Amino acid sequence: MRGLMLLTSAASVAISGAYAQETSSPPEMRSEVIEVLGSPSTFGATKSEIPILETPRSVTIITADEFLQRGSLTLSNTLNYTAGVTGNAFGISTRGDFASIRGLDAPEYQDNLQVQFGFFNNARADVYTLEQVEVLKGPASVLYGQAAPGGIISTVSKIARPDRLSKELVATAGNFDRYQASADIGFDLSGDGRFTARFVGVYRNSGTQIDFVNDDAIVVAPSLTYDDGRTSITALFNYSDRNSGVDSQFLPLTATGCQSNQVSISEPNVCALAPPQEVDPSVFVGDPSFDRFNSEAFTGTLFATHQFNDELSFEATARYRDNEADYQQSWISFVGDGNPRLLPDGTPSFGRTFFGGPAGSDQIALDARLRAKFNTSFITHEALAGVNYQDVDTFTDQAFLSGVPLTLTGQPSTFNIFNPVYDGSEVPDAATFEAAQFLSEDETVARDLYVIDQISIADLVINAGVRYSSVKSRDAFTDQKDEEFPITIGALYKTPFGLNPYISYSESFRATVGTDVNTGTSLRPRRGDQIEVGFKYRPPGTLHYLSVAYFNLEEDNLVDFVTGGATQPGLTIEAQGVEVEALLNVGDFAFDFDFRYLDADEVDQTGAALPRPSEPATTASLWSMWTPTDRTLDGLQIGAGFRFAGQNESNGTAFLASNGFAPTPNRVVTDGYVVFDALVSYAFKNGVDAILNVRNIGNNEFYATCLSRGDCFVGEERTIVGSIAKRF
Repeated sequence: MRGLMLLTSAASVAISGAYAQETSSPPEMRSEVIEVLGSPSTFGATKSEIPILETPRSVTIITADEFLQRGSLTLSNTLNYTAGVTGNAFGISTRGDFASIRGLDAPEYQDNLQVQFGFFNNARADVYTLEQVEVLKGPASVLYGQAAPGGIISTVSKIARPDRLSKELVATAGNFDRYQASADIGFDLSGDGRFTARFVGVYRNSGTQIDFVNDDAIVVAPSLTYDDGRTSITALFNYSDRNSGVDSQFLPLTATGCQSNQVSISEPNVCALAPPQEVDPSVFVGDPSFDRFNSEAFTGTLFATHQFNDELSFEATARYRDNEADYQQSWISFVGDGNPRLLPDGTPSFGRTFFGGPAGSDQIALDARLRAKFNTSFITHEALAGVNYQDVDTFTDQAFLSGVPLTLTGQPSTFNIFNPVYDGSEVPDAATFEAAQFLSEDETVARDLYVIDQISIADLVINAGVRYSSVKSRDAFTDQKDEEFPITIGALYKTPFGLNPYISYSESFRATVGTDVNTGTSLRPRRGDQIEVGFKYRPPGTLHYLSVAYFNLEEDNLVDFVTGGATQPGLTIEAQGVEVEALLNVGDFAFDFDFRYLDADEVDQTGAALPRPSEPATTASLWSMWTPTDRTLDGLQIGAGFRFAGQNESNGTAFLASNGFAPTPNRVVTDGYVVFDALVSYAFKNGVDAILNVRNIGNNEFYATCLSRGDCFVGEERTIVGSIAKRF
């Protein structure tokens, strides 16, 4: 409550330097931000500055202005108003940003290079350090090598630039005792713009909506740039130290879904012995003396560009990244799909599980390319020829102790989910936990070559590319090499009335490490492909924009886990759907509407199809902004929006003790939800901006998803955050 009181007195919310500049700009300048739809970056998702209107693929750019207007506190939040993307399928999360695009998990890239590897061994990006977030939908293996066919999420870092020398300091406060200080300061070191520096920093002390779970962080990101107009070299260093717990509590289905009118469960015996009451969604089922998720990362990135002449240029990104994480978590043990994890009195039926230990990853990576712009007769080319190298080592040294304390002492757990006591009595001692830890190490080395050409023949645009990728993977049991040749090709036609229809085909792959137990050969990579058809429409002389896309994608060679190991072919993922993005500007009002319909299934070898778990078929959002041009209201901005996600389902097979452990199909359906967000901001004449953001205004309590295996994930509660930003 202290944070809420401070927020009320300050009447404000978090804001970036770019956003502060926009809110104080004249109205005609603000409209330009909407007009350009976000500017593609050579260090962004498409590795090109070719306009979105001329790209025969679905691309969405979310600028810092936009995602901070909408109250985004995490990278997942920045994606909430983006068609085709599910940013919070499993609700709140302090362990990372887990988004899916077109029904499939989406890898995360930063400044052209992949930034997340393995599971729960990375420090997540802080949104204050980002210039923009770009989403490239559909297979992207020609540009990036290993990638899921749904698409990728690419972030662009704030770096020193000759045109970015402003300075700002931000003080932030919010509910859940959130306090944050941020700074974004630019310097001209040489006086002529050749040498510039920039410092971006964040200090945060914060709780979360889950008891005993914090979200504390220290992030510093200094950068230095040399730019003489033809050659630009930037060194960016990023240090991140985050200390938190885990807010995903894997709450038992029998204390959540069984009592909720938002969840339906097809097998009634799952809830036969459920407690009569629903658990408080803020409950912490671990132990504060044990649970934690602390991560530390150091990243050094070098950017380089050089313009040889009007036709030929060079660009490159090189990175070293060192991640370390100390992840420990306890939860109420699972007891086989469908079986109750709780007794009717609220105590665990098979104790609690204690998991975790140190984990980490190291990365050395380089992406370098030549860009050539030239004409051959009446044909215009923008060709890209690149090389990519990446060497990533990951490790985990973790333990998994289930059924504690029963398996250690023979005594049942006395922990009660409705009246939890955190005395540490059930936490395994250090010697027992360390003895159970198991070290696992993996290495992946990729060496790739790629060529892409954007060809223009009058108003016809053709984009074609191919990649050669050689991936060597090694773990304790397997040493294998995969070679792939993904392709992409697309065509777009520019009409004089602003309607640009397009069609594209693209492919993806990602290596699967292991040996097929049936054939004795290495497992084949997962391979995906997609056909996309759509149009992009921008009426000449207006700020309106409409994009409609239909896609049909598939990924096969998924692994089937059988007795004794893994084999292929396993499941095939099939997805098709429609996405709509629309920008409309009417007088002082601007509207951003997004819609998705998705039909995504997992198909087994018999042809039986089940919907992708936790993926809503329908999502929609609308964000509206009022920027009055009346001089008496100059500096005021008011925003409001809603986010809708339809129902999602999880299918499994219950082996219930009450049914003699006979296999019983079980379908869990979680209702959809609607939440509303709002913004009020005012830019004073003295360079001070005050902003108030509220997410989920009505504090709608909902489950993001519930799984047939026996757990539910809570959604984001009302978040109120305010800031005062001073620019100078």
